[in-house]
Amino acid sequence: MKRSRRIQLVLLSGLSAGALSGCGPSDSRSPVSTDAVYTNDHHIAGAGYYHAPYRRWYPQPYNKYDPSTQLYFHGGQWTDSPLQTITNISAPTAEAVQQVRAALMPVVSRGGFGSTSRSHFVYS
Repeated sequence: MKRSRRIQLVLLSGLSAGALSGCGPSDSRSPVSTDAVYTNDHHIAGAGYYHAPYRRWYPQPYNKYDPSTQLYFHGGQWTDSPLQTITNISAPTAEAVQQVRAALMPVVSRGGFGSTSRSHFVYS
């Protein structure tokens, strides 16, 4: 029995694509958890910067200085002086983890090609 060269190429390209798909860039971020500890300014795109003393993420880095206002940002507010504390690593609160997960969820839920699978028909 003679095999077609075209079938061999199709099978080979399918195997190659499957093997190489695991070699691409992967998402190295680990899931956010209350069991994990994070240092100040641990950044998660879409969620912000971790502030260890406050155990949550904020939109600005910890103790960020704004020269125009001469204020420092920590814990969600701007103050006259930076927060000086020995806490530079901590585990986030359950509420903070929930907020990060919500921020990372896709805004648009797509149903794929067409949406006939969600159609409702009444048979009479």
